[in-house]
Amino acid sequence: MKFIDPSRDPWRAHDPAQQIAPAHALLPAQDWLALEPARREQLARASRIGLLLPNDLDVEALEPELPSLSLLALQFPKWTDGRAYTQARLLRLRLRFAGELRATGQVLVDMLLPMARSGFDAAQLREDQDPLAARRALEFFPGHYQSDARQPLQRPAGLGWAALAVAA
Repeated sequence: MKFIDPSRDPWRAHDPAQQIAPAHALLPAQDWLALEPARREQLARASRIGLLLPNDLDVEALEPELPSLSLLALQFPKWTDGRAYTQARLLRLRLRFAGELRATGQVLVDMLLPMARSGFDAAQLREDQDPLAARRALEFFPGHYQSDARQPLQRPAGLGWAALAVAA
């Protein structure tokens, strides 16, 4: 997982009313969806497009847009609100989004492992969080028994799931 330093982030907020977009344009999802399809195509040809998604947005409504998007920034408005984990998992597993999934907002170190397992590949930590502690938190567990959004559960060659259950 990469950690985003806002001062070095190439992604810039973009007002879709402006004709010229930055190379990496970040727009609120509702602004993007309100644009005419021709304007969305024009922006996607001129820039890499990223959307800032509120955590109550139905991500399945974005399915037709996903091929033209490079980044989806999912919001954690409170560290106790986990709806963005579900959004990330749906985007990776059901909708097969291959671009960057970024966690933003109240992102704490102890949220990073479930974020990585849900499909996030970048996080912008809350200002009071230590990036070194974040890196250590991700390395604390070397493996998992369950599958996740990035690594499906592997079964040994030649064995069915029933044989694994009997062997245990």
